[in-house]
Amino acid sequence: MGSEGSAGVVVVPRNFRLLEELERGEKGIGDGTVSYGMDDADDIYMRSWTGTIIGPPNTVHEGRIYQLKLFCDTDYPDRPPTVRFQTRINMTCVNQETGMVEPSVFPMLGNWQREHTMQDILISLKKEMSAPQNRRLHQPHDGNEDQRVEQKGMSLRCVIM
Repeated sequence: MGSEGSAGVVVVPRNFRLLEELERGEKGIGDGTVSYGMDDADDIYMRSWTGTIIGPPNTVHEGRIYQLKLFCDTDYPDRPPTVRFQTRINMTCVNQETGMVEPSVFPMLGNWQREHTMQDILISLKKEMSAPQNRRLHQPHDGNEDQRVEQKGMSLRCVIM
C-alpha cells in the first residue's frame, strides 16, 4: 500500500504509478495525436519511455510526427522525467543541439508536481507547438537523432573511401 503523505493523502508507489501510466498510454490519449509507451518491455525499472506527438493543425508542425524519449529515474514521480526530442524540432523550450526539453523554459518540468504525468507533458508540449512564439518558427528538415550532436566534445570520425 502507499504511504501517507503530509496532508493525509495516500502516495502511490513509483512502480504502481508507472503501471497506471503504461495502461493509460496503451489505451491511447484523446484524438490519437499524442501517444506514449515503454521503450523496452524488459526494463523492470520502467525507466525508458517513448512518446509521439503529431503536430497540431494551422502551425508549421502540422502533420509532422515527432518522436521523444522520456527517462523516469528512480525519483519519478517526485521529480520530472528528462524529455528529449529524437526528431529535430525548433521550439523555444528545446535545446537545438541535444533535443532536450529545458525545464527552465518549459514550466511543466520547471514547476513539476507529483500529480503530473507523462501524458500531461506530451499534451503540454503539443500545446506549446501552437503557442505564438513556436507556431511559425522555421523547422529543420525532417530527420532524427542521427543528425543531432549528442554531446559537446564528441569525437568525430572520418572515413575516406
